[in-house]
Amino acid sequence: MSTITLFIIIWAVMAACFLALIAYQGQLTRYEEDQLFLSDNNSHEQILQQEIVRKVNRIGPAVRILGGLCGLLTMGIVGSFAWDAWTHIR
Repeated sequence: MSTITLFIIIWAVMAACFLALIAYQGQLTRYEEDQLFLSDNNSHEQILQQEIVRKVNRIGPAVRILGGLCGLLTMGIVGSFAWDAWTHIR
């Protein structure tokens, strides 16, 4: 198996994980509301919103890391193809 094929397989797996995390984050934030809870009679809604924010904050670093790694791998694959094309042209 060539190096490019291995890079593309790794990129595809990482991109699938990244897209799954983005979809999960979208599902979580679908029910998030922009409101302040100033009284105690809405404590149940406040607890639900805090739980949503906690989950989103927990997956935030993973989304940023996977997004960055996917971008770096994309640049590496494109660079490898460009280098290969340059060597064949010369």
